[in-house]
Amino acid sequence: MRSFSRALVVFSLLCASAALGFMLKSQLLGPYTQTEALNFLGVIIGFLVTIASIVMGLMISAAKNFIETTEDRWAKYAALLIRLDQSMRNYGPGSEPIRRRLQSFTAAGIVNFWRHESIPAGVSYVDVREKSRADVHQVLTDTLNRIKLDIFQLKPSDPLHERLAADCIDQYKDFAMARWSLVMEPERSIPAPFLRMLMSWLMIIFLCFGLRTTASPLVIIAIALAGITLSSMTFTIADMVDPYEGRFNISSKSMRNALDVMLIHNITPTD
Repeated sequence: MRSFSRALVVFSLLCASAALGFMLKSQLLGPYTQTEALNFLGVIIGFLVTIASIVMGLMISAAKNFIETTEDRWAKYAALLIRLDQSMRNYGPGSEPIRRRLQSFTAAGIVNFWRHESIPAGVSYVDVREKSRADVHQVLTDTLNRIKLDIFQLKPSDPLHERLAADCIDQYKDFAMARWSLVMEPERSIPAPFLRMLMSWLMIIFLCFGLRTTASPLVIIAIALAGITLSSMTFTIADMVDPYEGRFNISSKSMRNALDVMLIHNITPTD
């Protein structure tokens, strides 16, 4: 919804810039709009349009690559989560309380990152929806540290369980490293100041449109269509800037699949 509101604001600003250009030409710059000056202005407009189109293309590409890369990291993270759960299931009933805590940790993480989606079912966890992401991050970090301590406190009864406990520790280390790589990466693919700078470029271009020609129904329709096109592109970019919300977001499917696998094996923990 925020991305759609931003697109409407962009469309309004572009149309207002074009209207300002019409007003400047008709009331202030009329005597100076000779053919030579208009031709030169056309060259300037062409240059600005080319630069803006290149920049917008690069921004969309950067946002798309950011989402794809982050989705790959989530898929790897989910796979390591399943492997850690498998290692604890191999250890036996002694690790079952740790598995339940890991499931609660996973469900809370899903709710924290994908707050606009449905909450996971079949598992109890701390409700994090009313907390800020920073507060939730601390809660989840403490929970994960508790899981780590519980794994280290396992008491193997024979050489086989000693090896299984060591495997749980190794799997936990890989999982924790993958989590920190996700937590520490930037949440936005494109800085907000860069978007504002692009918006100022587009407003200058539409101002030049107004200076270049006289207002007429055909010109107004053409400018409106151009504004709609650029607004839709801005909507796409703004939607991708918030990777866990909107239409073009990072999918939670891999994490939900991992949680489903963990919950299924609660029925037969020795499987």
